[in-house]
Amino acid sequence: MSTQNLPVIPLRGITVFPNMVISFPVGRESSLKAIDEAQKDGGRVFLLAQRDVKNNDPQAEDLYTIGTVAVIKQVLKLPGNITHIIVEGVSRGKTESMLIDDFITSDVTLIKEDSADAYENDIQAQALMRCANELFDEYIRLNKRMPQTDTMLTTVSAKTPGEAADNIAAGLDIESNIKQKILETLDPVKRLEFVVERLSNELQILRLKSEIEAKVRSNLDASQNEYYLREQLKVIQEKLGDKDSMQSVVEELREKAKAKNLPETAGKTVEREIDRLSKMQSVSPEANVSRLYIEHVLELPWTELTDENTDLKKAEEILENDHYGLKDVKERIIEFLAVHLNTGEDHSSIICLVGPPGVGKTSIAKSIARATGRKYIRMSLGGIKDEAEIRGHRRTYIGAMSGRIINAMKQAQVMNPLILLDEVDKLTNSYNGDPASALLEVLDREQNNNFNDHYLEIPYDLSKVLFICTANDASTIPAPLRDRMELIDISGYTIDEKENIAEKYLYPKQLKFAGLEKKQLRLESGVIDEIISGYTREAGVRQLERMIEKLCRRGVIEILEGRKKSIHVTKKNLTEYLGTRKFMPEKKSNAPMVGVVRGLAWTSMGGVTLEVEAGTMKGSGKIELTGSMGDVMKESAKAALSYIRSNSDKFALDGDFYKNTDIHIHIPEGAVPKDGPSAGITMATAMISALTGAKVRNDVAMTGEITITGRVLPIGGLKEKVIAAKMIGIDTIIVPSENEPQVKDIPDTIKKDLEFVRVSSMTEVLNNAVARGESVWR
Repeated sequence: MSTQNLPVIPLRGITVFPNMVISFPVGRESSLKAIDEAQKDGGRVFLLAQRDVKNNDPQAEDLYTIGTVAVIKQVLKLPGNITHIIVEGVSRGKTESMLIDDFITSDVTLIKEDSADAYENDIQAQALMRCANELFDEYIRLNKRMPQTDTMLTTVSAKTPGEAADNIAAGLDIESNIKQKILETLDPVKRLEFVVERLSNELQILRLKSEIEAKVRSNLDASQNEYYLREQLKVIQEKLGDKDSMQSVVEELREKAKAKNLPETAGKTVEREIDRLSKMQSVSPEANVSRLYIEHVLELPWTELTDENTDLKKAEEILENDHYGLKDVKERIIEFLAVHLNTGEDHSSIICLVGPPGVGKTSIAKSIARATGRKYIRMSLGGIKDEAEIRGHRRTYIGAMSGRIINAMKQAQVMNPLILLDEVDKLTNSYNGDPASALLEVLDREQNNNFNDHYLEIPYDLSKVLFICTANDASTIPAPLRDRMELIDISGYTIDEKENIAEKYLYPKQLKFAGLEKKQLRLESGVIDEIISGYTREAGVRQLERMIEKLCRRGVIEILEGRKKSIHVTKKNLTEYLGTRKFMPEKKSNAPMVGVVRGLAWTSMGGVTLEVEAGTMKGSGKIELTGSMGDVMKESAKAALSYIRSNSDKFALDGDFYKNTDIHIHIPEGAVPKDGPSAGITMATAMISALTGAKVRNDVAMTGEITITGRVLPIGGLKEKVIAAKMIGIDTIIVPSENEPQVKDIPDTIKKDLEFVRVSSMTEVLNNAVARGESVWR
């Protein structure tokens, strides 16, 4: 054995054998310098494999000791500054000592092998070589990725067992660490025996793969190419002895079903569906649908319950702390709690909170959930026009899913949550069905213990759910649905209530959101009242909260910019923060006028006052109605005129006045639509005043429906109307006698300093509306 000092090139994941020609890229600077050094002296290098391929700077201990001495045949400089070298292995070598500087050098002992003459009479070696050649020939034929002719010729031409082993090892598709083990086996015969053993293992794998492919092809028709891959996977799993993945899924679902404690009907349905699933192939689309259905059923709550609050006083405290006023709502919730605690059953009717926007209907529902200790789920119904949104889609449809009710229960994960059905008056119907009709079963205590969702197809118990609905206008809720609910009216807030809500809730809340302390933004007494009257016109407090939020934002800007350390908002500087007033204060007329009467109306935003004007002129008996009046209001005007015509002699009017006099009724703010019958007596009074010349009191407002015989019928929204009248300084309000119960329900703080006149006929209306010293009678 001879020793040479050679440059070393560390290899990552590559094993080079003697007599093997191979090319590979070289990127490390040290390896490039080793190549340059080798080319100065015959081009010989020592190729050593790394133990860890991820190591970018290998040291002596990071390299194997047995490698291959090779000759560099060619160095290629490729585009992108990439270097490739072609080398040919010469012989094995063993490193004796290494020196690491700019590159690695090593003293290498060349390992010589016996010549062919030494094996000429070795029958065992000859037989081993023939066996290896035959096995490798089959390996090449089965492994389609290998170049067959050149590789086989190189192997057949080998004269010694060691050379045959090296040639075969170079052509095998095996791990680099196994190839390194072959390289380190110095005994040629043992090396060939080890290679034959590995070759036999690889052949078994290739034969099995070929068998699998043949079996799969035999099960397929020519048109089933896509199915081929699935069958191949199945056969592979069978050969490997793996448990079928679908069976593991089925077992997992069975365990979940047992742990879920399902009701009898649900349990049988799930068990039947799991049995169906077990007979399906895992790649079948129907299997995925079935699996999703089972998982959906098992994710629903069937017996789980929330521990509810049993302390009535604590519930009262929560409701009081969260909301100002709203006495009726709070009393109703406490009643529900008391009965529930006393009986342990939920027999209460469905509550529907009705009121204009911004009065706190949604936030009340949250407070009720806190007070009762239930989970809170909000479900918006606004704009829903498909029945399937409520009851779900049948599983026969692609992409079917359960309805919103069942999904809400899945989200709650308990059987007794509080579900808020928000904007129930905004439901619409279409060719897809009527969602309001689908809600009938949900909101009926006699039926919802067996609610049927089309997707679920299992009766589901909703009787323990506390449903609360909200609506702006109860009249738009379909009658059958409205009949299932207990309506609780939440009217608009008075100025005093708004001030209290702003000071106790909105102002502290917005200070916290803006990151301010109370001393950094102080509001002078009367500022909130100024904001209410000058910047908001609403029944609730939503716009008021936005204005307070704007004040806080402007305050934060001034403090951060260093202009002020604290902000003091007064009535005088309020416009600096909120801009000019948006609404000028509405006031009653300065004096009694002819043909001008103050009416009261209800809108979705609360109560408003309407100044109804009537004028007469010579003409042909036409009646002109302007001011965006709706059909009902126009009909009220015609009913009022019929009353006047039938009683023209009592008003000292010409019997033919309707033939030669035109009457024009106008309600200002013509861009705002107006409708409803409650302006009937107002329009009648205005016309009678215009026709007779009698003035109408400026401190009186009125509301009521009129008939052609002069009777006055009751109206709705009285509280909101009274609030609107009081805000502009009205002293006397004329209301229908049949509205007396509603008058009694109005809080004393609102009725203070107001006189209510109950009337049942137009005669009583006119006697109280006409100014002192005036008369409309003959």
